Amino acid sequence: MQAIMRYELVINEALRSALMFDTPDEQINEFIRFFGKHIGCDRIYIFEDNKKEHVTNNTYEWCSEGIQPEIDFLQGVDMDIIDWWYKAFDKKENVIIQDVETIKKDHAYTYNTLKVQNVTRLVVCPIRYKDEISGFFGVDNPPLDKHSSLTIFLDMIATLVVSFLKIRNSQNKSKQEAKLSGYSALAQIYTSMHYINVKTQKYHIVKTEPEILKYLQVDKINDVEDCFSDHIYKIHKEFCQQDYVDREIEFMDLETLDERLRGKKSIDSVFYGNISGWCRGRYIPVDYDEDGHLLHVLYCVECIDEQKRREDKLLYLAQTDTMTGVSNRRSGEKMIERVLDNKISGMMCLVDCDKFKSINDTYGHMAGDEVIIAIAHTLQKSCRDKDIVMRLGGDEFALYIPGVTNRKCANSFFKRLFENLKQIHVESIQNHPIVLSLGACFFDGKEDLSFDELYCRADSAMYESKKITGYSATIFRKK
Repeated sequence: MQAIMRYELVINEALRSALMFDTPDEQINEFIRFFGKHIGCDRIYIFEDNKKEHVTNNTYEWCSEGIQPEIDFLQGVDMDIIDWWYKAFDKKENVIIQDVETIKKDHAYTYNTLKVQNVTRLVVCPIRYKDEISGFFGVDNPPLDKHSSLTIFLDMIATLVVSFLKIRNSQNKSKQEAKLSGYSALAQIYTSMHYINVKTQKYHIVKTEPEILKYLQVDKINDVEDCFSDHIYKIHKEFCQQDYVDREIEFMDLETLDERLRGKKSIDSVFYGNISGWCRGRYIPVDYDEDGHLLHVLYCVECIDEQKRREDKLLYLAQTDTMTGVSNRRSGEKMIERVLDNKISGMMCLVDCDKFKSINDTYGHMAGDEVIIAIAHTLQKSCRDKDIVMRLGGDEFALYIPGVTNRKCANSFFKRLFENLKQIHVESIQNHPIVLSLGACFFDGKEDLSFDELYCRADSAMYESKKITGYSATIFRKK
């Protein structure tokens, strides 16, 4: 099961990579290149049968660095030469040669052909279309330990290979139909996909959620509609969380899309959807008119809820002091540095627990940790959401309070903060007082100050507070 999930992830990445290219030939070449790199083989290739002439042709090939391409020499290959492969295909089996020497006696021609190409082992899977074999694709010299799992992998991508080939073949008949048919297969990795004419705003729903179809009051995916902007506005108003609607409507604007996509393979925007959670919407250019202006695009939506939650968790862990839950020193410094760069006036405070070492020495470090956690929670409770609360280390904390720029406001804050701090109750040290000292300094939004300079001013004031017994706060004064 883990192997299958891993293969599915690789297939998804390969599809995304292939979609970055415009023509089916480019997409197929990128598709097999991606897998060749992932597998770690010498060569990966596609052969397509010409049943009328009873030959098979090497139509696509990727070779690793240093491997001689064979595609030019493997055209019009008589299918009878490898009829034993086709017999295996008819039995719903793949061809697995773990050691080319084992076929020397029974299949001499195949053996000689492979030896000339320096192929010592291979795995080959049939290409089936409408339950008929139309060719095969294979891997030369895969890693020794991957033969059995590789067949599972090849079977999983067989349908996708057929999809790419169908795109290419049907393009000769109808370019529009080819793209829509192909994108239907490629839309597997997306929650929804729209094919859009940027100039006319006509669109085709390649894939969408059943809930959206129900909302649109249709039983199946509809054909081309008149106005994509009206359609997507209606969908986002219903299924996108309100906080993201305006931003997404702006992202969807087709009139500015040509300029925004110029020189890029795609642009994307992340939003929260009411159906799938966190989603990523992406515009991918399909083709351009004769003047080089964008003609058609794909608008694809994929669910990234699990990925986003993992990223958010990692970001939280990177920015948060794990003991207390407030910002750690690194992230807190960066936040205050941004405040200083943006010239947001306010007050910087350093808060330190007096005689904290005696708590650790008397009651143990677990009790000391409880005190630190209680102080952190009280600091958070005493501050607003926009205020910065960070643990510098040990029992020392720093605060930045935007908008507090005079002593009257500062003293009001100190009074409220100290009243809250005095309410701290830690069961294991209930007979030991918890007393804190505070040093503060103002930032007027005009000076060019660094975090370190602001810290030194607050620390200087803290030094004065430490001289006073009990809760005390001192504001830095320039000498």
